[in-house]
Amino acid sequence: MKITVVGSINLDLVATAPQLPRAGETVTGATLARHPGGKGANQALAAQRLGAEVRLVGRVGDDAMAEEALALLEAGGVDLSEVETDPEAPTGVALIAVDPSGENQIVVAAGANHRMTATQLPARIEGALILQLELPLDVVEAAAGRATDFVCVNLAPAQPVSDQLLRRADLIVVNETEAAFYGEVLHQGGGRVVTTLGARGAVMHQRGGEIARAAPPKVAAVDATGAGDAFVGAICVALLEGMEAEAALSFACAAGALAATRPGAQPSLPTRAEIETIITGT
Repeated sequence: MKITVVGSINLDLVATAPQLPRAGETVTGATLARHPGGKGANQALAAQRLGAEVRLVGRVGDDAMAEEALALLEAGGVDLSEVETDPEAPTGVALIAVDPSGENQIVVAAGANHRMTATQLPARIEGALILQLELPLDVVEAAAGRATDFVCVNLAPAQPVSDQLLRRADLIVVNETEAAFYGEVLHQGGGRVVTTLGARGAVMHQRGGEIARAAPPKVAAVDATGAGDAFVGAICVALLEGMEAEAALSFACAAGALAATRPGAQPSLPTRAEIETIITGT
């Protein structure tokens, strides 16, 4: 199974603190860690760890952070031949605050991600394609237009997109906040729409009607960063393998739950064996 991911690449600076700050508040006593991240990179590695052959198309800066941001992707076997280095912009950085329950706050400085243009895209994208909205929208829409097969669009972070992109998507993935932002336009195309519900699992609709629902296994959450990206990678792999809707949702919910049990985005992404173990309880 071949998947192309066109998406963002970041280095995450994660401060784990006793509590998340309110507006204007300073919280002390945090510990700092650095992890590779970015929605595109996370979803690429998530799918690769679950058995797909993944190519990532993205952009980093000509700086020391780029090596850190790409380290786990390279070690995991993701094809990075289409990742370009921008000499004039830094590698993207996400500033993440996490509390003891795993809740987080994230601010992203996009850097080189937002300097990507459609000229960097392959003229024709064979196989499956996964997209998110952390790149310029014209790049996202151009990529969808060049795809020849299955297209998944993770509409995050929420922002206005064209009807053409929504209609082209075979699978749309949103969380509850994003679902509220887009409303009924999500269901105007013929593709499937999955809404993640946090600890309550996920639900799949097609043409506005519910076709499947699943709950995640119970876990002790440590850091929710990357859990949504683990879900996206897993649901795409599951559906491309031909799993039925409910089984695919269960598989993806387990991936997201496992990712929340470990700190960091990419370091937390589960293997297939881990997902199968937690689903079967063996």
